[in-house]
Amino acid sequence: AGEYRAYVALAGDYRVVAVDAATRAPVGRAITTDAAQGVAVTPDGHKVYIADTGQYDVLVADAVTGEIRPVHVGPFPRDVAVSPDGRKVYAAVTGGDTGKGGSAVVAVIDPATDEVVRRIHAGTAPRQVVFSADGRRAYVSHDGGIAVIDVSSDRVVRSISDPFCPQGIAVDPAGRRLYVAEPPAGRVSVLDTATGRVVGRIAAGDQPWAVDVTPDGTKAYVAQMNDNAVAVVDTATGRVRATIGVGKLPASVAVTPDGSEVWVGNVFSGSVSVIGVASGTVVATIAGGSGTKPIDAAPVGIAFGRAPS
Repeated sequence: AGEYRAYVALAGDYRVVAVDAATRAPVGRAITTDAAQGVAVTPDGHKVYIADTGQYDVLVADAVTGEIRPVHVGPFPRDVAVSPDGRKVYAAVTGGDTGKGGSAVVAVIDPATDEVVRRIHAGTAPRQVVFSADGRRAYVSHDGGIAVIDVSSDRVVRSISDPFCPQGIAVDPAGRRLYVAEPPAGRVSVLDTATGRVVGRIAAGDQPWAVDVTPDGTKAYVAQMNDNAVAVVDTATGRVRATIGVGKLPASVAVTPDGSEVWVGNVFSGSVSVIGVASGTVVATIAGGSGTKPIDAAPVGIAFGRAPS
């Protein structure tokens, strides 16, 4: 765990902080943003990409020097993801409306130049972007469903309709199942990535918002916003095996690279709950300290990356 950092987007405090995954203490200088939500890290840990949601840019931060460069992508980017090989960055440009009046663009950034090289029309008001582990496909949730993108050509190859306002999405390590959080329906739908068809539906409490899958693919963790809890799903059976209480309004969830912990960002509590996968309990809470308040400001995005050498 000491080899990794968690980058936490604090939308309420206009910054992104790096946290040592082993000590759970902030490290380095915070990155100033404007209500940023999405954050992603290159495989070598040297660059951090931040969807500066209050502006028209993705910020590129050098994790070693702290230098920041804006990349103009369009109005109010909400999420950003780096491909597993580090050769492409996708940014969901949501626009001024998170519904039918929003943008339809996913901006493609070349990390070699940090310039937008292409724009993909994925669907109205794109929300979250994830890459498959092999990097061949990317999945984008938007107001009307899910867009499936062929990464080699940067083209949408399948559009999956979903009238239940999909938000958080996660693909299993094998690339066979896509987990889609549908807040109005109180469930997570499971899709076969080969066909795009729904193969399962999991009741996941009140307003399931974010989801992530463990590296071995055996468990999915779902942040249930209005229940102040996280559901633990057995992916083999599609059943909720446990519900773990966390802070108020959990809106982000991220599994550590080694699969030992799950970090949950609690918007109203202004804290990060750390769940031990083996114990199934909250083993630590990262919150604001007296005078310093390193985390106490609506953590809405969490991404893990290698500590830069």
